[in-house]
Amino acid sequence: MKSVIVTGPGKLEIAEVPIPQVGPRDVLVKMKACGICGADPHALAEGGIPAGASATPMGHEPAGEIVEVGAETSGLRPGDRVVIDPTLVTDSITGGGGPQGALSEYLLVREAAPGVNVAVFPEHVPWHVAALAEPLAVARRSVDRTHPRPEHKAVVFGAGPVGLGALLALKHHGVSHVVVADVQPNRLDKALALGADAVINSAEQDVRARLVELHGEGTDAFGRTGLPGTDLYLDAAGVPDVLRTVFAGPKLGAVLGIVAIHRDPFPVDFQMLIPSELTIVHSMGHPTEMFSVIDDIAANTDACSAIVSDLIPFSEVERAFDLAGRPGATDKVVVTFE
Repeated sequence: MKSVIVTGPGKLEIAEVPIPQVGPRDVLVKMKACGICGADPHALAEGGIPAGASATPMGHEPAGEIVEVGAETSGLRPGDRVVIDPTLVTDSITGGGGPQGALSEYLLVREAAPGVNVAVFPEHVPWHVAALAEPLAVARRSVDRTHPRPEHKAVVFGAGPVGLGALLALKHHGVSHVVVADVQPNRLDKALALGADAVINSAEQDVRARLVELHGEGTDAFGRTGLPGTDLYLDAAGVPDVLRTVFAGPKLGAVLGIVAIHRDPFPVDFQMLIPSELTIVHSMGHPTEMFSVIDDIAANTDACSAIVSDLIPFSEVERAFDLAGRPGATDKVVVTFE
């Protein structure tokens, strides 16, 4: 079978490798779609996972069809349409430094267990939409870490796939008002279509002033006024301006959730943050969220489909990496196998 492997910095190969053999508690999945994560082009540039690895099979946002099941496997059968949790397979992270990647014609799930590392999804969900389960689970985790409540007012920085997923997750929790900020008008239009109550073009508008207009004024423990009345800040952008915006003065009791990857250190004057009692939480992966988003995707298939901007055939996977690695070139790239 063919499998996409990073063999060195900037070196992407479609290699011929053996189809994995199915064990008694395994399932073999024929790949139908696999999303390109924003981290994938970085892994290519760095030469693998970890950086400089001799060979890294790529792809960790899979959806496919089971074509073979082991004799001792229960709850799964050939023909099932499934998504796979790349972090809960038994042979290390799929597409994250493990021996397999989902940008392959077949993927073996060892010790396959429904609801643990494999989940069946309904037939009406297209393959490329099902492949959003992993990034939407990342988004759900980041939102859950902020403990949203219906009375909260929130802003999401970054309207890429995870940011839009965070918007959907906040709305899932019934948050009363959600703003999305980005520098790209087309992404802001998509956020509005997905249910954002307002958007901010942070390249053209004063974000803090606009948040005061939208969320009212807040105060800190010293009674300082004029602060945004925003309860929840969600950083899905990973740029210094986001942190500058928040740290300039959040209201008392605000929460900052960080899911974005910040490539460079950022200086923080924590003394200035004491009067806000700001809570800062990070999120990593999706330890319990992967399959909770399946029902959401099934119920909101059209909305989720709007997140995908480009469908690239497997034969053109290099173009998929190139698109995903150029900021502003696209939104969400999904590789298809048919």
